[in-house]
Amino acid sequence: MASLADIRAKLQASENNQGNNQRSGGDNAIYAHWNIQEGTSATVRFLPDADPNNTFFWQERNMIRLPFNGIKGEMDNKNVLVQVPCVEMWGESCPILAEVRTWFKDTSLEEMGRKYWKKKSYIFQGFVRENPIGDDTTPANPIRRFIMSPQIFTIIKASLMDPDMEELPTDYNAGLDFRITKTQKGGYADYTTSNWSRKESALTEAEQAAVNEHGLYTLGDFLPKKPSEQELKVMKEMFEASVDGRPYDAERWGAYYRPSGMMAPQGSQQASAPATPKADTFEQVTPTATATAPATPAPAPAVEAPKAEPVAEAAPVAETPAPAPAPAEATAPAAEGGSKAEDILNMIRSRQKS
Repeated sequence: MASLADIRAKLQASENNQGNNQRSGGDNAIYAHWNIQEGTSATVRFLPDADPNNTFFWQERNMIRLPFNGIKGEMDNKNVLVQVPCVEMWGESCPILAEVRTWFKDTSLEEMGRKYWKKKSYIFQGFVRENPIGDDTTPANPIRRFIMSPQIFTIIKASLMDPDMEELPTDYNAGLDFRITKTQKGGYADYTTSNWSRKESALTEAEQAAVNEHGLYTLGDFLPKKPSEQELKVMKEMFEASVDGRPYDAERWGAYYRPSGMMAPQGSQQASAPATPKADTFEQVTPTATATAPATPAPAPAVEAPKAEPVAEAAPVAETPAPAPAPAEATAPAAEGGSKAEDILNMIRSRQKS
């Protein structure tokens, strides 16, 4: 298990690199903290990752949302959303972000750029110690997964760098609880008053027994599968179709990435592939993973995504919008009368031709 000093060193190294580069399923294994009422708090106790190679007790997940104007061939033109993994998670160049980054050089394209920018979320695991959600039931395996937004993660990270924190908060005997507090700011759910408890505590006998019986999850098992060369080509094609305002083509892309709940085309070579990347594929707007947690946490199977579980409570709870991403982190202007999508598309197309 990594020490607090190891975590601090790696966080510091990560911050330095960023500065230099500018660059649940049907069960309730995932605790939906975004469903707590405003003015209430949920207390959780984080546990370490089962992966001995992971310095942190979380895993970062980056996804890109591709909106489409309905589905090709269907009468209902209701907008659909497809999530695809950003390969920057694996330290590689993302073909979609390579295009989107250039948009931030033009103030008229910033809003569109933020729309297609990668959405971050963070996967943790642990116990729910105080639960204000009345209809939430603790599963047979009480070790839950938590999907935290950047807003909450910033608080967790900042406290870990605080020299006053002497013990690793996941320590079984002298760890710390984390209190998730939900308020409202500007019409959005706000979690900025969430914080660590300053009082150390040990796991209870029941919690220790649960760890011994069920084991810990390997959090990396809940990240999406790394795209193949072919899948990268499909992602780029889907991205271009989305920007052009075209509908989702299930016949062309359904074997690779598809909206939550849609089945793969019959006879497809990848018919067994999940609608979105494997395991806990929850969206910023709606989650995407129906993997039921096994009795003993093991590599999560690739499964169809469920219908309602925000990964980083951004849309369901409407968190305060995150600032624009690097390399151009300016704030996008307010949309004017429906965003004038055609004008934006024309600008993008003209830039591509020039």
